Amino acid sequence: MKTDDLIAMLASGPDVAAAPPPGARWRAAGTLTAGVLGSVALMAMLLGVRPNLEQLARLPDFWIKVGFVACLCLAAWQASRRLCMPGAPTRALPLLLALPLLLMWALGALILQEAPAGQRAELFWGATWRSCPLLIATLSLPILAAVLRLMRQLAPTRLRLAGAAAGFAAGAMAALVYCLHCPELAASFVGFWYVLGMLVPTAIGAALGPKVLAW
Repeated sequence: MKTDDLIAMLASGPDVAAAPPPGARWRAAGTLTAGVLGSVALMAMLLGVRPNLEQLARLPDFWIKVGFVACLCLAAWQASRRLCMPGAPTRALPLLLALPLLLMWALGALILQEAPAGQRAELFWGATWRSCPLLIATLSLPILAAVLRLMRQLAPTRLRLAGAAAGFAAGAMAALVYCLHCPELAASFVGFWYVLGMLVPTAIGAALGPKVLAW
């Protein structure tokens, strides 16, 4: 965003500043869709859809996992949007991001506590802990590029924080794509290893933010 555009946006007031110009929503949706489709294509090439996905989808734990990741997607996207609009309220963002995490961690802790001692390690480590975070981080790269491109068209002022929000949003969306392949359903596994995978693009976004988002 150019400096003159930012001055005009701020002079118009917060309500007008939040309103995108005509056609901007469609362009933003197209850019984000391209990033998500790139992630899906990468997942299809590297991993493929789980052969028993239909059976997994009949289990409540599968939808708990998907719901958790979807909530993080929405929270991270909201954080990314607000950090790109000068003057937008951001005080509620930590709670918005923390709430699904705390609920999932509480559920995971409860399941571990009630499980027999011999099964607790399996519930936490699963069978894919070595590859899960790396795969989520890899799948997030096309989405991260798309989100950063969208942010450049706005006016982020806290560039490192905005880049981190972009990375977390990309990681959460990539984790949602990864659900099409991942066999793990335990809340303790998802609450730790999925989040660890999301934190990798978060760190990448934070590092790139000051360079990519400067205007």
